[in-house]
Amino acid sequence: MAVITKDTIIGDILDIDETTAPYFLEMGMHCLGCPSSRGETLEQACMVHGVDPDTLVKKLNDHIASK
Repeated sequence: MAVITKDTIIGDILDIDETTAPYFLEMGMHCLGCPSSRGETLEQACMVHGVDPDTLVKKLNDHIASK
């Protein structure tokens, strides 16, 4: 099982599990198909969108683990 960290690239997270996309959309990151957004780390994306990266890391890891 993959473990998401603050340093994980957004594109890698989506490649691991595309059903994580709603978590990014929920935080206002609507440009998931954009090459630059897919190349950002989770922490970078959270900083731009004003989201706590630790909270999102937990949500994503819990979501992936529940499958």
